[in-house]
Amino acid sequence: MAELVSTEDELLDALDEEQRVVAEALIGPVCVLAGAGTGKTRAITHRIAYGVASGAYDPARVMALTFTARAAAEIRGRLHALGAGRVQVRTFHAAALAQLNHFWPLVAGGGPAPRVLEYKGRLLGHAAERLKVRVDTATLRDVAAEIEWRKVSVVGMAAYEARLASRGPAGALSAEQQLALMQEYERVKDERRSMDFEDVLLATAGMIESEPSVAMHVRESYRHFVVDEYQDVSPAQQRLLELWLGDRKELCVVGDASQTIYSFAGASAEFLLGFERRYDDATVVRLERNYRSTEPIVAAANRLMRGRSGALRLEAAAGGPAVEPQLAEFADDVAEAREVARRIRASIDAGAPAAEIAVLLRVNSQSALYERALDDVGVAYRLRGAQRFFDQPDVLKAVHALRAQALVPSDEPLFKSVSDVLRSLGWSANAPEGPGAVRARWEALNALAGLVDEQPPGTTLRQFADELRARAESHHEPAVQAVTLATLHSAKGLEWDEVHLVGLSEGLLPIAYAKGLEAIDEERRLLYVGLTRARRRLALSWARRGPVGRGEREPSRFLRELDSRSPGAPGAGSETAALPRREH
Repeated sequence: MAELVSTEDELLDALDEEQRVVAEALIGPVCVLAGAGTGKTRAITHRIAYGVASGAYDPARVMALTFTARAAAEIRGRLHALGAGRVQVRTFHAAALAQLNHFWPLVAGGGPAPRVLEYKGRLLGHAAERLKVRVDTATLRDVAAEIEWRKVSVVGMAAYEARLASRGPAGALSAEQQLALMQEYERVKDERRSMDFEDVLLATAGMIESEPSVAMHVRESYRHFVVDEYQDVSPAQQRLLELWLGDRKELCVVGDASQTIYSFAGASAEFLLGFERRYDDATVVRLERNYRSTEPIVAAANRLMRGRSGALRLEAAAGGPAVEPQLAEFADDVAEAREVARRIRASIDAGAPAAEIAVLLRVNSQSALYERALDDVGVAYRLRGAQRFFDQPDVLKAVHALRAQALVPSDEPLFKSVSDVLRSLGWSANAPEGPGAVRARWEALNALAGLVDEQPPGTTLRQFADELRARAESHHEPAVQAVTLATLHSAKGLEWDEVHLVGLSEGLLPIAYAKGLEAIDEERRLLYVGLTRARRRLALSWARRGPVGRGEREPSRFLRELDSRSPGAPGAGSETAALPRREH
């Protein structure tokens, strides 16, 4: 597909006043403090494209860094549309791995770099067998998480041993057993000439530090860096970024301290909040005009984060009816799930697209009740963070069939070619009646059919099949007409017209194991992320009772702050800031 080219004036005219300041700040350190829904991706992509269009940047020497393949695909697509398609957009890990594979033969005396493990569980299991330590799957998962935290936090084994008493060992392991298991894992990994994802960052950094020729080559290749979601950067990633930069300051970072929700995995907002201390000549821009959510939703989000470190004060700029967020209380979890499903069914019957509705949960284990409740009212759903769209067996089979058919010369229109293949797999133009697996399968195949409408005139089946492969590789999934069930963590970066935040009780949000002020603040930020996913309608709910035998629950402490009528809540007594209540 041909790259579109925008003029310098067009690139700037598409931005608001603050976004334009970001786009024009092309030289030197730039820190963009961007609240939820304020157009941060628009600002940084237009900045890069403006730098390319004005001649300030050589697109081949610009690196944009993200934390997920999905975010990289989105930025890459936007830059392509703006005429800056030659700019490199990668995750930290992908960029580091490419450099590691390139320089390893030169530095290590030939041969490819060690292979990267897809997951640690198998090697940890082998290490446990060697040590004759009995561990279950959950414990192995927790130990793997500790290994990841230690490495991305750049904490050596000796320092980690000193901290282990406060962190606590995993499962039924003693501190000595856990340390021995982690050390044996490293030995097994080295014996098998493998490395894990965290090693990729550390090894690349070590290579640049120890080999001047590698450092010179990397710094010559990339002159300008842009980092998205900078509040999620870990010490290991920050160290690598500084090594890539060398003594230069051509760095633009964008982030929101209020959306720091991966501290448990080593992320630290201190790099974002301390940017001005590290670069005293930095340009700092605040984006606080929220274009996503209506005023009542923005007001609730502001109340939740008032007075918190690094919190921005959002200003609602979105139009549409100002519907107040609704707060509902239920007798138990089942009643809550059934009523949420009923309301979703009513929204869809009133014309709302299912793809524009989400139910957001604190933990995956909550989803079963909502899956059952949505099934009961005939609403299709998809679990975000479970199996990826292009990994579903029916989708895989369809893509393979389309690629095979693309090898056969044909003059048929694209839609007929695609629909013929999909019909051979059981798809039809009309949706089947009822919910369940049959409907879910139809929705997946129908999403593939829907991608045909997005193709430019003249697209061949071969080109369409190639795009499907590219989408699969970049995790660029099509919209499926189904309600989304997602945890708050997996919802970050997404948005819907209608959002149901459920299970807002003590023990769930904040989660029971969140101990101490820092952990509770992380839970607060999770709720903030959930609130700011909603564009038009926001419903919050909690249940007084959970599973049998666990007693009565209390509403989440955060609800008292969201509802300004509650005693002691910020702005108490203001009717305009209140959350209407329902009891069931």
